[in-house]
Amino acid sequence: MPNKLFVLSLCAAFTVHGWNHQPLSSRRQFCHELQTTAITAATLGLPQQAAVAQPITNMATLAPISLPPLGLGAWAWGDSLFWGYNPKNDAELQQVFDFAMTQSNNGKYTTTLFDTAELYGLGRSESLIGDFAKQYPPDQIQIATKFAPLPWRTQPQSVVQACQASVKRLGNRPIDLYQIHFPGAWSNAEYWDGLAMAYEQGLVKAVGVSNYGVDALRACHAALAQRGIPLATNQIQMSLLYRHPLENGLAQACQDLGVQILSYSPLALGMLTGKYTMERPPQGPRKLIFDKLKSTPDYDNLLRTMQEIADGHAAATPAQVALNWARAKGTIPIPGARTLQQVQSNYGALQWSLSGEEVKSLDLVAAKVQTFNQPQDNPFPTVDKNTGLRMYDS
Repeated sequence: MPNKLFVLSLCAAFTVHGWNHQPLSSRRQFCHELQTTAITAATLGLPQQAAVAQPITNMATLAPISLPPLGLGAWAWGDSLFWGYNPKNDAELQQVFDFAMTQSNNGKYTTTLFDTAELYGLGRSESLIGDFAKQYPPDQIQIATKFAPLPWRTQPQSVVQACQASVKRLGNRPIDLYQIHFPGAWSNAEYWDGLAMAYEQGLVKAVGVSNYGVDALRACHAALAQRGIPLATNQIQMSLLYRHPLENGLAQACQDLGVQILSYSPLALGMLTGKYTMERPPQGPRKLIFDKLKSTPDYDNLLRTMQEIADGHAAATPAQVALNWARAKGTIPIPGARTLQQVQSNYGALQWSLSGEEVKSLDLVAAKVQTFNQPQDNPFPTVDKNTGLRMYDS
């Protein structure tokens, strides 16, 4: 069976993230950047198969970075298969970006957070954000992006070179938060050294990880601490339909270490918005997820509870209920948005908060729902093949 990381790397990079929509020149440039750190399986002597809390009402402060209570995820900005990205919609994405920026100009928050990655659209997402950001003062924008630990990237310099390429696509500005996108099958300690080098060279202001389990989180935190560098964040999946980090000790470990959780997919790929029905299901791969959820009445009960709670708050929506649940758990949710209506709804969640009783009610109902995926379903390596360190829990 092919290595899971290989499947994630190539499927995500060359299918999910919009390869066919990229200009030929962009595809060649991205491949060149990846190849600068390529080391073949034969060179490495590896098997060929393997080569392949309460609501936050103000800025969340964790050294060395302060973040707003909500971010905007830009996975869909360039992703064609999963999200149906089309360059013709770039003007609308500009409107989404501009509206999000108004949230840092209204006096309540000082910055707007955008989360992207080099794999999103093979750099397209980063390039769009870099272009959109040009008209705004840098101190009003915080950009988080991610390094992809592809199998042939095995050295600290791999991280630095990828970071330099991201800096260029983002408009030649220091990256506010640079993260490792997911655990590697090997070379994880080298990636941590690479994060430290990028930080020490001034390419980034803060560093984080994503999809790390408890043991990997503690090891990375300790490795960076030896160089005097804080581990700022762990970006993990968390929602009412994916509560594993709250149950397996990962959320507690983050709190113990002072690592801020960024919760991705807080709307469960749109499944918590309440907008999909059997007559109007989501398109593409997400329809399979929806069909699985609709097969159980517990999912409908959760949506009904969310709607009832939303009805108790002026102009609130089920999506805002889901986001405020994630905030109530001490995380910073980073929902995606492709339309002006979506981004307005997302930021509308900051106008109100869930009560303690409402959070408890959601917890009770959500616990009965069979989640649409389990930790073992995710294509991340669970163990570093070189060190035996457990990398992934949830």
